[in-house]
Amino acid sequence: MSALDAIRAVDRANQLDDVLALPDHLRDALWRVESARLEPQATRGLVVCGMGGSAIGADLAGAAFGERLELPLTTVREYRLPGWVGEEHLVLCSSYSGNTEETISCFDAAGERGVRRVVATTGGALGERARAAGVPVIPMPAALQPRAAVGYVLTAAAEVAAVAGAARSLRSEIEAAADALAQRLDALAEQAAELAATVGDAVPVIYGCDLSGALAYRWKTQVNENAKQHAFVHALPEMDHNEIVGWSDAGPRFAAIFLADPDQNERERRRIELTAELIRPAASSVTVVELEGASRCERLVTGISLGDLFSLQLAARRGIDPTPVEVIERLKDELGRP
Repeated sequence: MSALDAIRAVDRANQLDDVLALPDHLRDALWRVESARLEPQATRGLVVCGMGGSAIGADLAGAAFGERLELPLTTVREYRLPGWVGEEHLVLCSSYSGNTEETISCFDAAGERGVRRVVATTGGALGERARAAGVPVIPMPAALQPRAAVGYVLTAAAEVAAVAGAARSLRSEIEAAADALAQRLDALAEQAAELAATVGDAVPVIYGCDLSGALAYRWKTQVNENAKQHAFVHALPEMDHNEIVGWSDAGPRFAAIFLADPDQNERERRRIELTAELIRPAASSVTVVELEGASRCERLVTGISLGDLFSLQLAARRGIDPTPVEVIERLKDELGRP
């Protein structure tokens, strides 16, 4: 049995195929951004408004840029824009469905303030509003789960940040990362299966720092939605000033996963080593995952794929179809969909 057979046995909607298609998604996303014909603008930074899988792209893009960001790239997961957002900024409203009410609210608020806007969506009410207002739209393909569109939202956020003058385009790095990832998918599938077996029935607690901070959050939310189980996330060095004490009486309920980057600060690397050693007696397991790749972008997308496959393996171990998120759909129905 291959590392993927267990996933396919429970994956009735074939979400695995969408995860494995990330290299193609990244390439296609670059074309879709180009098709929007966005003109470079002088701004004071990019504000990305979104929720869930549509918002994570901005966090991941910021991680890919790292110190190369010359202007702020801010993620807003709210109904309201911060008071400091004004005409000198660019706002990207990212909603896969186009019906995310928080994002629509921010789109409207940005328009009322005269803020320049870009939209990334498959359509819905947001797409209609954008086209009516003459706002450029980056079209995303339909038929994906929003969380499986990560390649599109990452690329859109990164390239719109370049349009806003926040950093130079990552286009060449994204293309190279897609090619490298396509060659490594089999190895990542094996690694994900081994990691899921190590974690077993414990609750994953995922730690990142610098590049891997946003990546750790992506892992956590993928475990939540795909495996339908709790997972927790924190960042170093901050967790060494509070959460590390919580491991004193953790018992075998939790498994720690540290996402380490070879280019990170030496003190951060030392903190990972020491923290892993100190909490090991209390944890069900402790694993340090070394991100691999020639660039920040390559290590990031490789880490995305590994985390997605890990979450699918956890779902398979529980005999759970990873795609349905019934409680989220019920909540939207109760709230009243836009």
